[in-house]
Amino acid sequence: MYDGRPEDTAGRLEKEIRVYNLLDSLQIPYKRVDHAAANTMEACKAIDETLKCTICKNLFLCNRQQTRFYLLMIQDMKKFKTKDISAQINSSRLSFGPADKMEEYLDSTPGSVSVMGLMNDHENQVQLLVDEDVLKGEEVGFHPCINTSSLKAKTRDIFEKYLPAVHHDMILVHL
Repeated sequence: MYDGRPEDTAGRLEKEIRVYNLLDSLQIPYKRVDHAAANTMEACKAIDETLKCTICKNLFLCNRQQTRFYLLMIQDMKKFKTKDISAQINSSRLSFGPADKMEEYLDSTPGSVSVMGLMNDHENQVQLLVDEDVLKGEEVGFHPCINTSSLKAKTRDIFEKYLPAVHHDMILVHL
């Protein structure tokens, strides 16, 4: 585990470097673990043991008409039930959003989407939904828009410093 950004950014994607630049500019300290691509929650288990923080599933969702898009952060062991969330946000039944919209709005691809993608959503097309239990952990883990690294930072820094800096708010939900 490393403190902060990699010393050598050669071979790293620009979207990952932008995450480090923003976190550093906001003076948000973070720890980093580099690893093989982690496309599923199962692949993240060993990473979780290293980071020792609240690990989130990040789900890119949309309404039936694909006119509203959401990023849902829930603890990794919780199950997502569309009817529970849909009722809480007054939306038609939610489903997984298309990968092309995820890339367009968050500059992320399936398996690497995280709260950090909101920095790329300049038009506020994506509403952040956060399960209330995520906020109970002292630290939260996330990908820097690429799934070959994982970061952890203080939960309050992400929700009190990062979100306002990227001009997004959140809706608390209960699962």
